Amino acid sequence: MEQQDQSTKEGRLTLVLALATLIAAFGSSFQYGYNVSAVNSPAIYMKQFYNETYQERTGEFMEDFPLTLLWSVTVSMFPFGGFVGSLLVGPLVNKFGRKGALLFNNIFSIVPAILMGCSKVAKSFELIIISRLLVGICAGLSSNVVPMYLGELAPKNLRGALGVVPQLFITVGILAAQIFGLRNLLANEDGWPILMGLTGVPAALQLVLLPFFPESPRYLLIQKKDEAAAKKALKTLRGWDSVDAEVAEIRQEDEAEKAAGFISVLKLFRMRSLRWQLLSVIIIMGGQQLSGVNAVWAGPGRGSGAAEGSGAGEGSGVQGVGPGAEAASSGQSPSPALALQIYYYADQIYLKAGVQEEQVQYVTVGTGAVNVVMTFCAVFVVELLGRRLLLLLGFSICLTACCVLTVALALQDTVSWMPYISIVCVVIYVVGHALGPSPIPALLITEIFLQSSRPSAFMVGGSVHWLSNFTVGLVFPFIQEGLGAYSFIVFAVICLLTTIYIFLIVPETKAKTFMEINQIFTKMNKVSEVYPEKEEMKELPPVTSEQ
Repeated sequence: MEQQDQSTKEGRLTLVLALATLIAAFGSSFQYGYNVSAVNSPAIYMKQFYNETYQERTGEFMEDFPLTLLWSVTVSMFPFGGFVGSLLVGPLVNKFGRKGALLFNNIFSIVPAILMGCSKVAKSFELIIISRLLVGICAGLSSNVVPMYLGELAPKNLRGALGVVPQLFITVGILAAQIFGLRNLLANEDGWPILMGLTGVPAALQLVLLPFFPESPRYLLIQKKDEAAAKKALKTLRGWDSVDAEVAEIRQEDEAEKAAGFISVLKLFRMRSLRWQLLSVIIIMGGQQLSGVNAVWAGPGRGSGAAEGSGAGEGSGVQGVGPGAEAASSGQSPSPALALQIYYYADQIYLKAGVQEEQVQYVTVGTGAVNVVMTFCAVFVVELLGRRLLLLLGFSICLTACCVLTVALALQDTVSWMPYISIVCVVIYVVGHALGPSPIPALLITEIFLQSSRPSAFMVGGSVHWLSNFTVGLVFPFIQEGLGAYSFIVFAVICLLTTIYIFLIVPETKAKTFMEINQIFTKMNKVSEVYPEKEEMKELPPVTSEQ
């Protein structure tokens, strides 16, 4: 009876754990989503500010090409900063800890928020460009550190649900920026500095509140060798004093890793015992970004990740049919990294279905709301259905949506009701991606790597994420120009290949300890143990699940 009661308490979502999750996700992941979308709506006014500032300095206005180039640099600073931030993950989480890295990361949000908020008064567009780089670094760090922190705080039966929360707050941040970015709110000549500066509010709240919550117990015990602090953190998080079983499991992981020591990115690529884990991260993170997710939200006038990666977008010379000009006039211009490739066609789909031009922005907000709702659902089903099934289901839905959308786009000028099918495909795609491909990959990185290799694994996964994002942004305009409506066949193929890989290779990690998961990969990698260098570890007893 006592053992059963202990098991129940271990799996409980305590107030401390819930608040730590919310503060970490709101203060960091929300900013990522917000900055993905915040630059979209006011782009036309910001470019006007660039031109007027230049005119005040030189006495003449910029021509179209220099202005477009300058704006493209501004937008592309975000994914470049994200890539830089991903490279900083390992050094920062090892030096400052998981919580410490999140607190340090607020520098890259509060400072640019002040700079962007004051840029108009200071008459300096250079402040905006620098700030976009800094918030990109913030996004690159937060997209990796938050899942790592929450994954190490959570008990194994809640690890999936809490691991999806960061993606939930990314979608909430995108939706918040879309709402504040409506023309009658802050997407206007006077309001855009406030819109850009609001990103500092969540960071300031996190800076004040997060210090009151525990550091990762695994970091404290394995890397800092402070068992007393680790036990104290676990007691605070679990809400009770008997944490010896969890401490023993962490200590066993520590013993298993002692021979390997710190695992750098280069060492990660050389270790046979981590071969399938690393390959899985690269393929799943690449599949996430190359599956069309950045084409779904971006209309020709909006640019999306394409605008960020290639300098394409509203006013940049990328040619496309549909509402490029209308999107610009409605404030829907170049969208950054996460702003979905299916939406490249979204505006024209909505217009052909009879949505009024001035109402398109509200439909876009509605689709963003669907994204939030489905990610919220994923929080509750990830422990029920498992990571593997959600990935398979999500990529399969995206595959189907891309195929049907291709047919619908090809026939929308000849069959009157096809635009409605296209809208349904857009919504279904968003639903599918929100269920699996968006939230699960970062959670998997936390689960399939042990403590010493996890920071480097997140560096690799984050780099693949941002480089894939940049690649799609660079290549998609050319794919669209060459294939037109058939562009989504490319994304369908990527969804299919990723689905096949997951089905054949990726195991289920639900309700398993980190050691149990790594023992699964040990057999797949055909090595005798987690790290072959540690010969004396052969005598370790098998890890048993705590029920």
